[in-house]
Amino acid sequence: MTTTEHSPTAAGSGASASQVFRATHSATGTAGEASAERVDDVARALLRAAHEVIRTKNVSYPEFQAAKQWLMDVGETGEWPLFLDVFAEHVVEEVAARTQGGTAGSIQGPYYIPGQRRLDSPATLPTRPDEQGDPLVLSGQVTDLDGKPVAGAELDVWQADSTGYYSGFAPDIPEGNLRAVVVADDEGRFEINTVQPAPYQIPTDGPTGKLIAAAGWHAWRPAHLHLFVQAPGHRRITTQLYFAGGDWLDSDVAEATKPELVLDPQPGDDGRLHSSYDFVLEPAS
Repeated sequence: MTTTEHSPTAAGSGASASQVFRATHSATGTAGEASAERVDDVARALLRAAHEVIRTKNVSYPEFQAAKQWLMDVGETGEWPLFLDVFAEHVVEEVAARTQGGTAGSIQGPYYIPGQRRLDSPATLPTRPDEQGDPLVLSGQVTDLDGKPVAGAELDVWQADSTGYYSGFAPDIPEGNLRAVVVADDEGRFEINTVQPAPYQIPTDGPTGKLIAAAGWHAWRPAHLHLFVQAPGHRRITTQLYFAGGDWLDSDVAEATKPELVLDPQPGDDGRLHSSYDFVLEPAS
């Protein structure tokens, strides 16, 4: 996130992300049950990969101890959701996409909060009275693989504000700001009124930031809108929409951008930016 006088700390953001993840995981039971054979297979492969890195990179005892301390720090600050969502989730999504149809997916990230206000389309996301940023209108239609409208499809939307902050993870932003579940009409059409978000820097004052600094990487994500798009009988899409020409679009720290997910908003006669995007849902498996 951008650095301002009210910038959240990595520990604060990490703790919030951990709490939300635990609550959501507990409520949905998303992990499921894995067989002993599957756990054995994946765990052994992960350990073999770690052992190979140690051997091929000649990792020393001081480096090993430093890594151990870093792993402890990530856990104590609650940054595991942040770290894994930034550096690993895009590969999990890539694997899932091998067997999925419909609109391209992207990562969920650590800043989702369930249970937001439901709004019928056309809808305006909840904002502060003095919300800053360029007004943006996103419209489109949700259809199935055959092009038939999906009536009442839900678009769960969340985003950063015009300075790169998310409600629920930064002080001084009202609960639910720039978050809502928008319900499409009987033709699957939707219109979402919001503001264009800003790129943001992931919190860098914690162990994740220390790793980024030590490796000489940057910590920025391009501006984007998060969405879950879902309807009964269809697989839920988890995705993000980006903005053409935006900073960091070609070097996203989370490696989550895709060309087919880039919007190109244009100014309208009403003084707002307008963009359209249609979503395609495949049947649930």
